Amino acid sequence: MAKGEGAESGSAAGLLPTGILPVAERPAQEPKKKQQLSICNKLCYAVGGAPYQVTGCALGFFLQIYLLDVAQVDPFSASIILFVGRAWDAFTDPLVGFCISKSSWTRLGRLMPWIIFSTPLAIIAYFLIWFVPDFPQGQALWYLLFYCLFETLVTCFHVPYSALTMFISTEQSERDSATAYRMTVEVLGTVLGTAIQGQIVGQVDMPCLQDPNDSALATEGANRTQSTTSLKETQNAYLLAAGVIASIYVVCAVILTLGVREQREPYETQQAEPMSFFRGLRLVMSHGPYVKLIAGFLFTSLAFMLVEGNFALFCTYTLGFRNEFQNLLLAIMLSATFTIPVWQWFLTRFGKKTAVYVGISSAVPFLILVAFTESNLIVTYVVAVAAGISVAAAFLLPWSMLPDVIDDFHLKQPQSHGTEPIFFSFYVFFTKFASGVSLGISTLSLDFAGYETRGCSQPTRVKFTLKMLVTIAPIALILLGLLLFKLYPIDEEKRRQNKKALQALREEASSSGYSDTDSTELASIL
Repeated sequence: MAKGEGAESGSAAGLLPTGILPVAERPAQEPKKKQQLSICNKLCYAVGGAPYQVTGCALGFFLQIYLLDVAQVDPFSASIILFVGRAWDAFTDPLVGFCISKSSWTRLGRLMPWIIFSTPLAIIAYFLIWFVPDFPQGQALWYLLFYCLFETLVTCFHVPYSALTMFISTEQSERDSATAYRMTVEVLGTVLGTAIQGQIVGQVDMPCLQDPNDSALATEGANRTQSTTSLKETQNAYLLAAGVIASIYVVCAVILTLGVREQREPYETQQAEPMSFFRGLRLVMSHGPYVKLIAGFLFTSLAFMLVEGNFALFCTYTLGFRNEFQNLLLAIMLSATFTIPVWQWFLTRFGKKTAVYVGISSAVPFLILVAFTESNLIVTYVVAVAAGISVAAAFLLPWSMLPDVIDDFHLKQPQSHGTEPIFFSFYVFFTKFASGVSLGISTLSLDFAGYETRGCSQPTRVKFTLKMLVTIAPIALILLGLLLFKLYPIDEEKRRQNKKALQALREEASSSGYSDTDSTELASIL
């Protein structure tokens, strides 16, 4: 035996319990081959992210203007629908996470059954959101009911899909690569949602009233007939777009189900029984890196949600580009799609925290440009393309950093398995709840400013309010979020240390067996 080998063996024997180390007679094990995901596996997994983004993009960009100008719901009722719908959506995330954590493994896995059985009901509820019922007095209740129902069902799809990231591979690099595929497809999903909804609806001239204060006179006779016909065509266009998007939802769910297989962690299969949901929740919410990651992305996500929710109205009334806003949205999403691979390379080369600072802060100069320049279509397109670069970073980075936090948690709490749905569901809970608050407040702000339903133009106060909601407020939220990211402790060196420690834990779990106590001792030593 070489001198170096003997020293290394003696050092290991001094650190590790004898129950963990192999006995002398045991033949040396060959290093476990690195688990690789095929490109087909990654693509099938990535396609599963499209339904949530396609429907979410259509609802995020178009539901507010649809309720106000097509369904003709008054601004106060619209604000209630948007706030309660998003708040309910936020509440269902931890609820679904709790139910998933109690689910047993089946032949399809623990997560896949949720995805399969929620899909048909979700597409029915989604279609009915874009249907205008014949009873005007109950319209607000109709939209609130089906909006909440759809958000519940899509949560039953998206929470298990998000948690699936931890079960497609045990290799951190493979999960990061699959996440990059997923983010690219999800941004393509937003492009599809924007293109389908925007281009189909944009083909129809949405009716407006030149003088909303005299609407009773303006809609009499021929003008009233023409307005009613045009409004019906607009409603049918929204239904057509909903049908196309529902079809995409189904196709993507089928590809995900057939092309992805869940994998259990080697050390998880040795555990006797998963911990209770509330004990897991206490451990998750007391994990410092998770709390700091949520705090940072809560404010940056809120900034982009404010822009998303008010962009159509901002382009239509403040900038005066009534027939261009769907093309501007498409420019943003195409730009984001093409820059996702760039950000994946950047975070690999320079680290994820650096990518956060550079990527998300890049939107600030262009939002300032929009806030303090006069309406100009060319400048607006340039800003849209530049904003897409920052949107790509905002899409990719949260979902790329969350698995790092879960790995860190597993090392500190090696006996706490089955907590992945809690991590993902509560991250989505906080962002969705903040989104509901932002949409409710922004729509109420428009009501207080004097928003005029179906008006061809809006009062100066409404235009100013929209500019504040799309530019100044997001800038402040982005800067606050970036300050909070200074507290996030997992840098590239910490990630490398966690990766080596987890790999050692998995190799020991895959060997000839040891007790749960030995597993805890190994994790503590590592």
